[in-house]
Amino acid sequence: MSNRPRGREPDRDREQDREQGRGQGREPDTDREQGREQGRGTEDTVPPLTRIIRDALDRLRAFDRRRPRVWDAAVTGFWTVAAVLDYTSGGWRNTAHDNVTAPEFLVLLMSLGFSLPLLWRRTHPLAVVLLMTPISLVNIWTGAVVQASLLQLIPVFQIVLRSSFRTVGAAALLFVVPVLSGGVRIPSTWGQEVVSYVWGLVFVVLLGIAVRTRREYTEALVERAHRLERERDQQARLAAAAERTRIAREMHDIIGHNLSVITGLADGGAYAARRNPERAGQALEAIGTTSRQALSELRRLLGVLRDDHPDAERTPQPTLDELAPLIERVRGAGLPVHLELNGEPTPSSLTPGRQLTVYRVIQEALTNTLKHATDPTSATVTLTYSPTHLDARITDTGTGTGAGRTADTEEAPPAAQGIMGMRERAALYDGSLEAGPLPDDTGWQVQLRLPLEESHP
Repeated sequence: MSNRPRGREPDRDREQDREQGRGQGREPDTDREQGREQGRGTEDTVPPLTRIIRDALDRLRAFDRRRPRVWDAAVTGFWTVAAVLDYTSGGWRNTAHDNVTAPEFLVLLMSLGFSLPLLWRRTHPLAVVLLMTPISLVNIWTGAVVQASLLQLIPVFQIVLRSSFRTVGAAALLFVVPVLSGGVRIPSTWGQEVVSYVWGLVFVVLLGIAVRTRREYTEALVERAHRLERERDQQARLAAAAERTRIAREMHDIIGHNLSVITGLADGGAYAARRNPERAGQALEAIGTTSRQALSELRRLLGVLRDDHPDAERTPQPTLDELAPLIERVRGAGLPVHLELNGEPTPSSLTPGRQLTVYRVIQEALTNTLKHATDPTSATVTLTYSPTHLDARITDTGTGTGAGRTADTEEAPPAAQGIMGMRERAALYDGSLEAGPLPDDTGWQVQLRLPLEESHP
């Protein structure tokens, strides 16, 4: 009785550690809340006009992402109407040369040829530039010089935003060649038209590079922020998993300590019942107090370790009564299985945990036979009951090895997780498991030996 206060001090220390661990596990949420508060504070410092313009642009971009064709059609329609109005109003004659040889219907076709292809300026910008190049050559060569020819700079801008610099150079060359040819044909236009077209091209290319650089920089910042957020959440999950693993290890200490105390009190109470009933009552009262404390600790720990996922398995775990349906399912999968029972089980010693261990070992062994054995002909499951042990032997006549049929030795590859899991299940009840080929390579076997009596600490 005097040892119990000292036994509970580590539990209080662990409880404090758990509270600290839970606080650490909630730090990402706190950081996220602080980030939102900081974001709201930054939002309040933005001038109203800037915020209105930014929100409008964000809504416009969102609409463009949802319906890109609508925006392309709107832009194309606007410039097409402008080009037609330039033709109908005669505005193109203000920029045309005196010796213009282009008929008016050709001027209209050139105006439409510069404006209508803008519908594909974002999906196929280089093709649009290629289509406009001969039209631009005709425009310069005839001396009409319609103002719609400057619309070639729009697909060039899209190429700068999305394509490589080699493609940008090709598009710039396609734009400049007709202008230079017109300057060669009409030298008087060299200083006015050629220079203005080239400067317009330089301005569009520099603007596209600036916009592209800014966009890539913003995307890199956003990606970095998302990556840091993912890393922070992963670190929080890893910390929570490490804490749960530590708590799971502590469960052994709690169960072992309290059950040892209960066992000692029960033995002492049984002895005192024959000589001093009053001491026996005190022992029973101490047993009740200790068991309630142990149950409270276990509930608290299991509450931390529980899985709240909605798809988590809540059904009862299988027992040896489910062995026959398991074998029937394996037979239905194409593997003949024969079940042999030797001896009679002892219900008092065959606990549900032991039954689950035997069931899972048989299930894993038969599954490995189905998955990894080459041309299996049959399998045999033999259960042998003795007063102290339960032996399970699963053999098959298939050949071949695989990740699930590799002996669990020091030289075993890392993929042999199935046998390692079976071995750990057996070790939980001080059992042993061996797996390997049968003599003369006539098949494969898994042997489980499980004691039916608890080992005393």
